[in-house]
Amino acid sequence: MTQAVQQAGARPAGVATAVGEPAPAFELANQFGETVRLSDFRGRNVVVVFYPFAFSGICTGELCEIRDNLALFEDADAAVLAVSVDSKFAQRAYAEKEGYSFDLLADFWPHGAVAERYGVFDARSGMAMRGTFIIDAAGIVRYVVVNPRGQARDLAEYRAALAGLGRS
Repeated sequence: MTQAVQQAGARPAGVATAVGEPAPAFELANQFGETVRLSDFRGRNVVVVFYPFAFSGICTGELCEIRDNLALFEDADAAVLAVSVDSKFAQRAYAEKEGYSFDLLADFWPHGAVAERYGVFDARSGMAMRGTFIIDAAGIVRYVVVNPRGQARDLAEYRAALAGLGRS
């Protein structure tokens, strides 16, 4: 069952970042080794998608669905930043294999530090959980969902959350 946060200040168990709060800043390398900062997107909406591992079945299905529906995000003036604990080298191979045109960010070292800051790092397995944070143009978290292990996120939920955001 999906754990969605819709109300300001509410949060799923263990999630450190709640709706209505400023999104924690981060700086990570993308699949090309370029530095990507959340602050670079101020003035635009951002969808931060944490996923466990590149090349895994459910993750690939979710990111391919985003790839195939990228216009949904573009229409909401939303950048997609997909984050996993994989290295930038694995991210690049994954992006090339699947044709992802959005940034895949390497939360590789310190291992899972950004996922931990958002409260979606599973230290027992060493991977990010399936957490999504939709951040408005002012840097405020407007939507959070964390799915249980093995359950893909629903694109229709993204559509509804993005519809509630204003364009910059």
